[in-house]
Amino acid sequence: MKLESLISAAAGREKADILFINGKVINVFTGEILEQSVAVKDGYICGLGEICKKENPDLNVDAAELKYQLEYEADNIVDLQGMYLAPGFIDAHVHIESSMVTPAQFANGVAPFGTTTVIADPHEIANVMGIEGVEYMIKSAENQPMNILFASPSCVPATDMETSGATLDAKTVANLLQNEKIVALAEMMNYPGVIFTASEVMAKIDAAHKIKKRVDGHAPSVTGKNLNAYASAGIYSDHECSTATEALEKLRLGIHIMVREGTCAKNLDDLLPAINEQTWHKMMWCSDDRHPEEILTQGHIDYIIRKAIKSGINPVRAIQMATINCANYFKIDDIGAIAPKRRADLVVFKDIENPRIEKVFVKGVLVAENGSRVNSSIKLGKSEQIPTVMNFDLNKIDFSIKCKGYSFPDNYFPPPQSSPRGGDDYSPSQLGRGQEVGQQELPIKARVIKIIPNQIITEEICMEVLQKDGYALSDTSRDMIKIAVIERYSGKTGMAKGFVNGLGLKKGAIASTVAHDSHNIIVAGSNDGDMLCAVKAVKEMGGGFVIVGEKEVIASLPLPVAGLMSEESLESVNSSMGKVLKAAQSLGSKLSDPFMALGFLALPVIPTLKITDKGLVDVNKFALVELFC
Repeated sequence: MKLESLISAAAGREKADILFINGKVINVFTGEILEQSVAVKDGYICGLGEICKKENPDLNVDAAELKYQLEYEADNIVDLQGMYLAPGFIDAHVHIESSMVTPAQFANGVAPFGTTTVIADPHEIANVMGIEGVEYMIKSAENQPMNILFASPSCVPATDMETSGATLDAKTVANLLQNEKIVALAEMMNYPGVIFTASEVMAKIDAAHKIKKRVDGHAPSVTGKNLNAYASAGIYSDHECSTATEALEKLRLGIHIMVREGTCAKNLDDLLPAINEQTWHKMMWCSDDRHPEEILTQGHIDYIIRKAIKSGINPVRAIQMATINCANYFKIDDIGAIAPKRRADLVVFKDIENPRIEKVFVKGVLVAENGSRVNSSIKLGKSEQIPTVMNFDLNKIDFSIKCKGYSFPDNYFPPPQSSPRGGDDYSPSQLGRGQEVGQQELPIKARVIKIIPNQIITEEICMEVLQKDGYALSDTSRDMIKIAVIERYSGKTGMAKGFVNGLGLKKGAIASTVAHDSHNIIVAGSNDGDMLCAVKAVKEMGGGFVIVGEKEVIASLPLPVAGLMSEESLESVNSSMGKVLKAAQSLGSKLSDPFMALGFLALPVIPTLKITDKGLVDVNKFALVELFC
């Protein structure tokens, strides 16, 4: 954009490039809907014209034609035919990696739904690849059919109870914040570090404040004096509210609320009572994590807007929360409104009570129409290749779990079910030496991670272990199966083992490299052999999802970009994901998405019991705990 040219076009001294006519323009500053023309120069809005209400009898033209002849001239006229024209929608907080596709494919997939700007937190790939991963995301976001901005990851690794692929220290974060594509310090998950003023945490926050960039929050259920301490650090947003009471307490302290409606966490219904005429201007929409199926079948931010309107939110308010509120919070003054010197990122729809996007313009260029991408001048392209991170030794993997307090003879060999190379059900004849083993087996109980369907929180339960010859085994009859996390970065092949309830597998195994936040390999199964086969398959394809039955891969979804993303389209990934989920359910799982549940079992910042490569984590105590009760 050349400023002099924009001003000249705004003043009418030179032609605009595009003129939108006959539209109902949503003004997000005043909340009005106005019949106006919108002139665009060099991809930016240069002027708005009022409709001429009085026809000129000296001119043989209708009112619409008279309007643009008297106001602005342009080489390209777009007749909106009475439809609504709104600013493009903004996602205030999203992890692109959760869509399982690269930034290029993400933009290609969500642009038809009217999302023209996202504030992306590349926290996931940063945990895998550090600064190289963040730079990859920024580079891949260039020349896409949307405006992809970023927030610098603040907590890599999220805790010291897991092994990540990298560490982003305060100095690295300060350097990242200098990048013009990075508009904020991303969600500060280490709220204890804020409250107790940990030096590294304070240094990252100070780095953002010094250059007047926002610091986003992550403070689930933090309240009272601790919340005051958190806000005192200059953290002015939060997307983790799960109740209206929680949201209101934060709003009263000046914290902006990002209302999340994603795949894993859906908070809109619970937060609706907090949205009113006094609070809406400090609230905005975000998806956080949204999977391909939901994007393709429901939409993106447009889906949240429709749901909010259906729930009773004024349509213009819902659109303001998707546009100007986010722009104002992040202090980005060239998006979020239809006004001079703002990007001509525009969406067109017919029904304001049920807005379904018909056309999407990015910097004045039509990029999507009727749910599909258009305009070949904006190239999708391929993302730059980055190395796969799979530095672990299959020969060092041992899924056997020795029971606590059990003594073994010096010359004892474990049965195949507990062997890293085994996997068949235990049979006494397979011992080979036929000796009596150890002491008499006594009842032993273990801490078990209990999955809560459709939630990322878990419970801790204590269950008696199925054991044979001193080894703890999976027990599919009680839905108590083995789970393990294998560190994939250092080459040391560290791992931890435990049990999970609620996954529902009756046979076989599943494995994944999507395991929040450090994204080590996570695997669960009915027997060790299938578990090992699944891990081997994951390594060979460079990451992703695998389903194994009887030591054969029956379905898979490769995610070779850092073990998190595919170069394929959203549609292709969604199709493969459907096959993977169907295969998992064929093994007995009743969960709608067993891999989503599995991935969050490794997240040691969300209660209650989780597992990392270092062991079982009691999140409430923020400490590692023993497997056996």
